[in-house]
Amino acid sequence: MAQPDFSTHSSQARFIRALSFLEGTVAMKNLQEATERICELKGSLIALDALLPSLLEALPPATHDILVRSFEAHAEAARTVILNTPISDHVLAAFERDIARTRAVLAGTEPPQGNLHPRQAVEAILNRPGIRGGYLV
Repeated sequence: MAQPDFSTHSSQARFIRALSFLEGTVAMKNLQEATERICELKGSLIALDALLPSLLEALPPATHDILVRSFEAHAEAARTVILNTPISDHVLAAFERDIARTRAVLAGTEPPQGNLHPRQAVEAILNRPGIRGGYLV
């Protein structure tokens, strides 16, 4: 294979431009892959956000207090690990936001007092914190 001729300044400049272009193409490909992965993770998170309230509502009312205490203990343990680990502020902020959202969901799934009309039950679900206009936010 022939070696490139770098004897002139213009040859060197062309080679450097070509190399820069190739590096940019690789960087763009990596950025595209990262963006696609982030979108996949967002979709997975939304699916879990839909599952969590359903699971909580399916639990027997007697287990609600146990679940809340267990959640608080696990959240505090996770917070301790996060705070003692070199981790991004974005991760910590997202963790705290989701802990607050989960607390709101837990508060919204407390055993109801008396029987609700089905329409009231649906309205209660749609007005739950974290849901706006019937969509998770």
